[in-house]
This record gives sequence, C-alpha cells and structure tokens, in this order.
Amino acid sequence: MGIFSKTKDFFASRLGKTRKKITGSLAFLVGGRKIDDDIIDQIEEILISDDIGIATTRKIVEDLRTAYRNKQITETEQIIPFLKEDMKRYWPQQDRQLKRAQQGPTVILVAGVNGTGKTTSIAKLAYTLKQNDNSVIVAACDTFRAAAVEQLTIWAERIDVQIVKHQMGADPAAVAFDACQAALARNADYLILDTAGRLHTQKDLMKQLTKIRDVAAKKIPGAPHEVILVLDATTGQNAIAQAQLFTEAINVTGIFLAKLDGTARGGIVIAVKDQLDIPVKFVGLGEKPEAIAEFDPDKFVEALFSTEETAAETET
Repeated sequence: MGIFSKTKDFFASRLGKTRKKITGSLAFLVGGRKIDDDIIDQIEEILISDDIGIATTRKIVEDLRTAYRNKQITETEQIIPFLKEDMKRYWPQQDRQLKRAQQGPTVILVAGVNGTGKTTSIAKLAYTLKQNDNSVIVAACDTFRAAAVEQLTIWAERIDVQIVKHQMGADPAAVAFDACQAALARNADYLILDTAGRLHTQKDLMKQLTKIRDVAAKKIPGAPHEVILVLDATTGQNAIAQAQLFTEAINVTGIFLAKLDGTARGGIVIAVKDQLDIPVKFVGLGEKPEAIAEFDPDKFVEALFSTEETAAETET
C-alpha cells in the first residue's frame, strides 16, 4: 500500500456520476433474460458513451461475444461480472507507486496543458508527501503565464511547502536550475517542477520541457525520477491525443488523471491504459489537497459498476 492509497469507499463515493450513468444504462440486464446479439450491441453503445473509446470497446465486446457464443455466459445477470473481470485484465500487476531516489532529492517533473488541473494536482502531490513527513519544494517553471506562478504560490502557502520562483517571462530552465540547487542545499526529499502548459507552438512547448528535463538531469543524478502527465478526465478522448503528443517529446512515467469525480464518462481510465500503456498512478477526486488517491484498478472497476448507495459526492 502506498502513501496515497485510499479505501474502496473513497473511489465509490466519488465516481457517482459515472456509476449512475452506467448502472442506469445497464438496468435492463435483469429478470433472467437470455443474451442475444441485440443486447450485446446495446452494451457496446453504452461502453462507447462512457468514453472507453471505440477501439477498446470493440476488444471488450468481442470478448463478450466470444463468451456468449461459447455458452460461457447465457443470461444477462452474468454480463456485469464478466465485464468487471474482463476490464480488470487490462491492468497487469505493476508498481504504480511514486518512485523514490536512492540518494538526494526525488525530482518529479509535471506536465500537462493549461486547464487540466495541473497546479491543483501538484498541490495534492506535495500535500500528501508533506503529510508523510517529507520535505517538499515546488518550482514555478511556468513563467509564461502570470496566473500559473501566482496560483502555485497560493497553494504553496496554503499547504506550507517551500517554493522557488522567478519573475514572469524568466527562463523556465533557470527556475529549474535554481530549484535543483535549493533542493540539494536544503536536503529536500522531493522537488516538484511545474511546467508550461501552452506556448505559441507545440514545438516550443516540447523544447522547453526537454530543456527543463535536461537541466534537472545535470544537477541531480537520475532526475527527473518521475515525469507525471496530468490529464483532465472530463475531456474524454481528447486526453488521449494530448498524452500521445507529450510522450513523443518526454518519457512520461505515469499519469495523474484529474477531475475524475466531475465526469460521467470515467471509462476514459480504461482507454488510457489500453491505448497508451502508461500507468495511471494517481487520480484526483475532488478539489481539496487531500482528495487524491493512488490508482487501484480493482477498486476502480468495482466502484464503476457498484449498485450500492454511497455517501454523497462531497470532498473529504
């Protein structure tokens, strides 16, 4: 269990929008009805509408059709248990916990386009690390947007972590350099580097990201130890396109899926794994700094299909 882990109820109580949509759409799977091709076609439409994606949905539905044709399942009551087990197979056993440097500061480079919830996600990471007795420094390397520096400064003060920043328009790599210097001098456990989410061209954005990454690597051995890409769950398949763009430029080691509590299409988590094969390490399930969970596939899938009433979707 990692320091970010939460209980099953934490997931279930915050996936209400997606769960209600799925369970409502699958309400016809009752009464001992026999399975037929029309029912399977309806299942396919429901999964696509949940933003699992056409390619991934086709794989899942083909598994369902095969099980039906082989008479492994014959009644509608068997469909949801089958779907749950089939979806869980998309996540093999792997370490989804945050990496830790063997010596010196652990450097986490955080990327993502503006509006994804990147700054809030950084605050959640920093807050949880600090709550577990780690010293944390955040660096405002997004110097192209005044609001970005201001936002991160407000969060740093709120959760009581140190921040390294320069004036607006400064060289982002220079901020990263100074932040690495500070992390070494102050014996920090973690250094989290915020980065720009939008420049004039995609080429400029990726160039700045690689420059920041290279500066960190020169100052601290093995850095960055994690490259976390923040994606907005509410944007659906557009998040996949964003991730593909970033992975072409930087070695993304994990995904932070933000705003998962705010979407009725939580199936995007499955599409991310199937289409990108990058581990979803964290999910954001609310606005408060403690509303973060280390992603657990089994808990996620069970919560997705749960028919039990849970506490109202409120922040912890």
